[in-house]
This record gives sequence, C-alpha cells and structure tokens, in this order.
Amino acid sequence: MHSSVIYQIQRIYHPVLAAVGVPVNLMAIVILSRGKCGLSKCICRYLVGMAVADLMVVIIDVILRWINLLYFPVSFLDITPVCSLIIFLGNATTVVSVWLTVAFTFDRFVAICCEKVKTKYCIEETAAAVLGTVSVLGCLESVPWYFVNEPRYIMDNVPWGCETKPSFRASPAWAAFDLFHLILTPCVPFFLISLLNILTVRRILVASRVRRGLRGRSDGENHKDPEMENRKKSIILLFSISGSFILLWVTHVVFNIYLRIAGTRSYSSYTDPVCITQQTSKMLQLLSSCTNTCIYVLTQTKFREELKNAVKYPLILIVKLVKS
Repeated sequence: MHSSVIYQIQRIYHPVLAAVGVPVNLMAIVILSRGKCGLSKCICRYLVGMAVADLMVVIIDVILRWINLLYFPVSFLDITPVCSLIIFLGNATTVVSVWLTVAFTFDRFVAICCEKVKTKYCIEETAAAVLGTVSVLGCLESVPWYFVNEPRYIMDNVPWGCETKPSFRASPAWAAFDLFHLILTPCVPFFLISLLNILTVRRILVASRVRRGLRGRSDGENHKDPEMENRKKSIILLFSISGSFILLWVTHVVFNIYLRIAGTRSYSSYTDPVCITQQTSKMLQLLSSCTNTCIYVLTQTKFREELKNAVKYPLILIVKLVKS
C-alpha cells in the first residue's frame, strides 16, 4: 500500500486540501456574514450555511479521518467509539453539505421561475428554517453509520480500530439502508440539481426573449436591462456552484452505481483499478468542499473587494504597530 502511487498522492493531496479548505471556508463565512457582498440576505444565509458545512467536511473527513489514517496509524482517534463517531459525523456533514446545495438551487429556481411564491419563500426566515431542517435531518439519517463498525482488536480492555461488521454485508436491513443512503446522497441531489438547472435555463431563455421583445417595441433602442443584469449575476453564481458540484461528484455517482451493478464489494490491492477509481472519486468529492469560495471570488465583484480588505487589514495593523 505504502509504495502505491495513489497512496503517495493522497499523502500530499489531503494536507494541501486541509491547508486550503479551512482558511478559505472561514474567510467565506466571515465575509458573507457581514452582508456587504451585494447579495440578498436569503442568498447570504444559504452561502454561509454551505460554507459552514464545507468547513466541517474538511475538519472531520479530511483532517480527523484521512490525515489521521495516512500520517498517524495509531492515535486516540482510532479508539473504536471515537472512530465510529468520526465516521458518523463525516457522513452527516457530507449529507448536509450536499442537500444545502440542493436547497440553494431550489431557492434560486423559485426566485426565477415562481413569481407568485418567491416573495414568501425566498426570504431570510425561510432560508434559516431550511438550513436548520436539512442539518437535523442529515444528522438523523446518518446515525446508523455509528453502529456499522466493530473493533479490529482489543488491547487492555480498550477497543481499537473500526472494521465493518459482517452483518452489515449479510443483513438485508443493512443492505437496504446502504442502498437508501446512496440514493439519498448523492443520486437524488445529482438528479434534482440537474433538473432544476435545466428548468431554470428554460425559464430564463423564454423570459429574456419576451423582455427583449417588449423593450425593443417600447423604445426601439438597445439599452441595458437592470433586472436582467441582476438576474444574470445570480444565475452565474447558481450555475457555477451547482456545475462545480456535478463535475466533482459525477465520478463518485457513476462509480457507486457501477459497484452495485457489478456486485463488487472489495479490491485485491491498493493498485487495483477499482481501488484507484474509488480513492480518486473520494478525492474529487472532498475537493467540492473548497471550491465555492473560489467561485465567489471569480463571480462576485463585491466579494473580491471584501476579500482584499480582509487581507489588507492585518497588514495595515502590522504597519501601524511598526510605526508606533
């Protein structure tokens, strides 16, 4: 295992991902919470919630699980109850992160395609309620993962390691739960995000043609439409976030579907193509927890300005201290 290429890549990849993911998500939370990015309070609520969920994915899944596995083969994190808790929290944060992306996509779909409903749904209070509901349900759905594993060995009456129970593979109930979890996350979100984006694009194209026609008849000149400009910025943000999610999760989705069809449950070595594909899909999935802040920087002018101010602030303080 230690001599395989994928293992060596993981030893570099996960620390770099953690070193980038923690600060960028913290920065996104701070900047978006200030509400000075030119986005509505409703959108800011969703984006802050997604940044918090992504931060938890980086801390729990990348740092406590993968970096511990790769660099610290034996630590207190390997005590069975602690290990089981990390597995539960890792699944819970992933579920919450994915479904918050769905919730944000649905919110923008309602705002663009449902004129009569958006004034009641696309508000800060609704966003807060959705964030809380998704977080609670995501945690509850992931609780069974805590009970999936058993100790690998017991030393001085202390259980160590997490090994999948034989009953997990043999029991129809566990098999049903495993399939339900796969369908719930990420298959259903993958389908919903794709469908909502298609419907949103269709609505935008129709509305754009109608507005251009009406404005053309009204003044005969090609002036900028402020409403369409604002809608364009919102759409760029939406499609960037959901498009990034789809691209980074597609390998994981297709690979897991293949495993169920082929009936493959294990691999022979760390150089097995099944193992390499599995690890690669996991790395791409974890990368999605760091991309949203980059998207904000690329698509939101005011976010870039706030980021520059945040970077300049400690430098200005240092200069003042030196001068004083």
